[in-house]
Amino acid sequence: MKKTLSLMTLLAAGASQAAGFQIDTQSARSTGMGNAATAWLDDSSAIYSNAANILGVKRLDITVGDTGILPLLEFTPDGGTAQSQKLTVSPPPHVFAVFRPFESLAFGVGAYAPYGARSRWKDDFVGRFRGKESSLTAYYINPTVAYQPHEAIRVGAGLDIVRSTVEIRRGLNFVEGEGAIHLGGGAWGVGFNAGIQAELLPKELTLGVHFRSAVAVTFDGKADFQDVPVEFQQRMTDQRVSADVTFPATLALGLAFYPMERLTLAFDAQVTFWSSFEELAIEFPDTPALNNPVAKHWATKAKYHLGAEYAVTPRLQARAGFVADLAPSPEETLTPDLPDADRYKLTLGAGYTFGALRADAGYQFVILSDTTSTAPGMGGTYSGSAHVLSVTLGYAL
Repeated sequence: MKKTLSLMTLLAAGASQAAGFQIDTQSARSTGMGNAATAWLDDSSAIYSNAANILGVKRLDITVGDTGILPLLEFTPDGGTAQSQKLTVSPPPHVFAVFRPFESLAFGVGAYAPYGARSRWKDDFVGRFRGKESSLTAYYINPTVAYQPHEAIRVGAGLDIVRSTVEIRRGLNFVEGEGAIHLGGGAWGVGFNAGIQAELLPKELTLGVHFRSAVAVTFDGKADFQDVPVEFQQRMTDQRVSADVTFPATLALGLAFYPMERLTLAFDAQVTFWSSFEELAIEFPDTPALNNPVAKHWATKAKYHLGAEYAVTPRLQARAGFVADLAPSPEETLTPDLPDADRYKLTLGAGYTFGALRADAGYQFVILSDTTSTAPGMGGTYSGSAHVLSVTLGYAL
């Protein structure tokens, strides 16, 4: 099997909230704290951040929410003027439920989208033959169980059932004019995750470690060719497309410190194994001459999260955080089909509890640092920003 993200990776297009095409805003509470949640998050959304932490639920906990991502991305070709994307809001939802029937045992299930993006470049975009419009959804359905073998240690594990869909539109450059290709389809995959939480100093310091496996799927879809000149129509007919797709593994290490009764400080370091993405390949089984794999050689990268939560009152919490998220693409393979940049995020959030119900909101301002591409024929600079707003409603017993 080829090591490639294939069709899926066309969808990043700078519209993702995190580097590559990762989305880590699966809880408004965590979003407000810069997603530094591996060691401490104690509600049902811990299914995403650390399976062991669902034992923080007292009896029953349900969370439902959504995240709006508004990216503002520009590409300035060498010697040219800046070109921007059309405004597009991507709303990946999340829902989690955890039941804790015994003191040392909890069960849960979650549904969320840890990878995905939408992108719409303007009609006259200089890179429209690499990527014009695209959308990706990769939903994870994640049944989870956690057990506490010792008063200071919790462990958890889960199954990742993945359903991914993709749609791509790209321009085709002919001497006589421009055509287009529309690709679409879906795939299923299975992976796993496991985590541990350890209380290093009672009521003062906790450690969390969480691993989520890579998920490999075989993507099958269809290609629709449009406005193809007569001399190319015999080869460029509507047909099947296929590709191997791998969503990368992640490993997170977190610490949570409680310096005073109402204050939580947290730090996370997460490694995403983007090195599994060596090339971008779309295969046409019926017309192999159309296959055109492109080398990408992404590198494994880390991102760093700092966060704080302070209980202003027993019902009201205030949060803040900072994230440094390093891009995996080397400059020599950075092109408009997969633009990327180092991201720096400033976050704010708040939560309010009323009885068994609670509401959380988190905001991130994402700065995409200027990133130079030296790719042949597509040299230039990528830059931009993004606004991310996450809202989660919860119910607990």
